[in-house]
Amino acid sequence: MTNDNDLVTRNASAAVSARQARLSLALLLAINLFNYVDRSILYSVQETVRLQFGVSSSAIGWLVLAFLVTYMLLSPVFGWLADRYSRWMLIGIGVALWSLASGASGLANSYAALLATRCLIGVGEAAYGPVAPTLISDLYPLAVRGKVLAWFYAAIPVGSAIGYIMGSPFAHPGRWHYAFLLTLPPGLLLAAWCFFMKEPARGAAEVVLAPPRKTTAADYKVLLKIPSYLLNTAAMAAMTFAIGGVADWMPTYLTVDRGLSPERSGLIFGGIVVLAGLIATLTGGIAGDRLRAKVPGSYFLVSALGMLAGFPLFLLLLITPFPLAWVVLFLAVFCLFFNTGPSNTALANTTPPAIRASAFAINILIIHILGDAISPGIIGAIRDRRSLNMGFVAVSGMMLIGGLLWLWGMRYLAADTAAAPTRLN
Repeated sequence: MTNDNDLVTRNASAAVSARQARLSLALLLAINLFNYVDRSILYSVQETVRLQFGVSSSAIGWLVLAFLVTYMLLSPVFGWLADRYSRWMLIGIGVALWSLASGASGLANSYAALLATRCLIGVGEAAYGPVAPTLISDLYPLAVRGKVLAWFYAAIPVGSAIGYIMGSPFAHPGRWHYAFLLTLPPGLLLAAWCFFMKEPARGAAEVVLAPPRKTTAADYKVLLKIPSYLLNTAAMAAMTFAIGGVADWMPTYLTVDRGLSPERSGLIFGGIVVLAGLIATLTGGIAGDRLRAKVPGSYFLVSALGMLAGFPLFLLLLITPFPLAWVVLFLAVFCLFFNTGPSNTALANTTPPAIRASAFAINILIIHILGDAISPGIIGAIRDRRSLNMGFVAVSGMMLIGGLLWLWGMRYLAADTAAAPTRLN
């Protein structure tokens, strides 16, 4: 028989858990925000950096590659550690490292030094990228996970836009260094906060919770038997190839090819990315959750529709004069961010909790090694020989491929989600 004291104790415990979940989400969202601020500041000042150091457009593309190579290659290492040790500790160490490296980017006095700091930022982010979504998955159940992860990933457009806006006023010779230095203090404060956070149990939010046990090397082979995971990763790689390359070169396109001033284009483009990206990320996650009861593959359907609609809008942008082009850009950004919440929610829902961090890490490795690790360099090389417009057209077709892969994955998503908690039994 349950007495009143038991009920009070249980209710107090639940309240603490709810508060802890909200606090954890707020911290992870803030970290993700600065994560993308750090990344996109470089995009705003890269033409100034290129001219100062006297390097080619291709070489500027390799700065992005340097970051991504360390990020994607070390992500599986930190994913493996996160499946076994304190995730908050790993995140705290990673955030501190990338914040210091970002500040050091502002002190770089040569292309080689800047290249080295971008590599170090990748090391720090590898300790965060595959780990943070697993904490959220352990704090929130399936029914609301799409909405919650959408809030987390909403930091991508907002942080990217803040980076564009922060960097644009410094896109002048002798001033670009200060844009990177501004990110150092908040990054270190967020890193320190991580060491005081409470670690949730792995799989705590699952409806069916498998008994805890140590994972083995053989357990990771199960990922090859999850069609939804494989198709989702392939679709995300196609999407990342296209969008990553475009995001890298868009500030240069607006200022050099379209003749807009860095301050004006940075402010307007940043505002569009914030508004359209934020609305799209949140509505995409909510739409995936609400359609889930009616459409078994809802998360993939939502992701596919965004990609398929975004492709023609992006091509239209390249031939539309300003100021009407801003409207087309808004619609294109909305469509291309619509998949962010649903695709990552599907990634969390279809992988076993015990190896979820590693599953995210392997996904990060694949989508970047086949995606934006190579597309900025490809666009830069095409720009050196032909034009930036031609480079954009060359990579944008991958948006269609991503959409078709998500449509293919719809048939598997519901069954893979149901089987995920007990796949390692």
